Amino acid sequence: MLTQIELRHFKCFELLKLPLAPLTLLAGANASGKSSVLQALGLLHQTVKDAYWSDRLFLNGSVLRLGRAADVIDQVHGRRTCSITLIDRGIGDPTGERAAEHEDDPDWAEDLLYAWRFSGEPTDRSLRITGIRLDDDPEWQESHFHLERLMPSEMYYGTLPFRLEALSYLTAERLGPRDSYRVPDSEEHTEIGPAGENAASLLETGRSTEVLRGLALPDVPPTRLPQVQARMASFFPGCVLDVQQIPAANVITLGIRTSDDTPFHRPVHTGFGLTQVLPVVVAALSAARDALLLVENPEVHLHPAGQAQMGIFLAEVAAAGVQVLVESHSDHVLNGIRRAAKAGVLEPEDAALHFFSPRSAEAPQVQTPTMSADGRLDFWPDGFFDQLDKDLSALAGWN
Repeated sequence: MLTQIELRHFKCFELLKLPLAPLTLLAGANASGKSSVLQALGLLHQTVKDAYWSDRLFLNGSVLRLGRAADVIDQVHGRRTCSITLIDRGIGDPTGERAAEHEDDPDWAEDLLYAWRFSGEPTDRSLRITGIRLDDDPEWQESHFHLERLMPSEMYYGTLPFRLEALSYLTAERLGPRDSYRVPDSEEHTEIGPAGENAASLLETGRSTEVLRGLALPDVPPTRLPQVQARMASFFPGCVLDVQQIPAANVITLGIRTSDDTPFHRPVHTGFGLTQVLPVVVAALSAARDALLLVENPEVHLHPAGQAQMGIFLAEVAAAGVQVLVESHSDHVLNGIRRAAKAGVLEPEDAALHFFSPRSAEAPQVQTPTMSADGRLDFWPDGFFDQLDKDLSALAGWN
């Protein structure tokens, strides 16, 4: 599990040291840096995926298209360099040697530091890796991103390379209803796609794959398709999915109904929220244990009750062993997480709640309330999901 991400001179951050938990909620004002945290991880994943541990950080690829070096390096302080540091707690280590010594102790874990320094000219569309630090070494070493020490080893599962490769990133701009969905060219495709464009395909090709034990609902077959249907029904009562592949066209059709009294409809004839929630559910139920799931705005087009249900669902995903980072503007998603903590679904210390403010604001750039076992927060920063209280006060004439 990643326990911290540090960004220096990356986008709007001069220096950010952000603790991470099994479930991390990023909230706050627009343009305050929430997406930048997810994008930093997305760029590492993209470089691994598209170029397999290249010696350059790819700013434009299959997951993200962020433009040029000038777009991602803080122009106020960074000029031509930035760095990303991850602290990872897992059963492995860069070489696998220490983990092998503890292979009989499944609970053994150690925090390991990985830091990369990048540089580039303003118009460059990728960044050179000019230095690396490992295991809290204060000295930068001239090296390459594809250091042999970071390549997958016999201890691959539970290590940072595994987490970066297995990462799923759902951006805020997800694919809307379509008459059909393309099947990716790769026969072993496992990624949901940044717009959720592979959700129907993952549902069809992996319909018989078992989901994580901690996520399998009882009284439902523990495989992907029935479990996804059951989860979708928790958001949209009566929801049933019909997924069919058309081999001659290499596409998949998706039928949806929400009542036994109606036939299956094409997605364009169902509520928009269904096709926005489906990629989140499919990505979560397709994830491997110890993988990373990044989701922007999971609440879009959802009724408030569905938004709260989304918070509870993401807490269940994190409790099952998938590390979740979610960006949200919904107090209902937050309250769903709080309800999950009070119900014992997720330990309160396993949720990190971060509130971001613009760099120009007088308040700290990030504030982190602590949640108790009954779902209460120790403090509420100004602007942290308090707009309802402010509106009611204004309507009542209290301010």
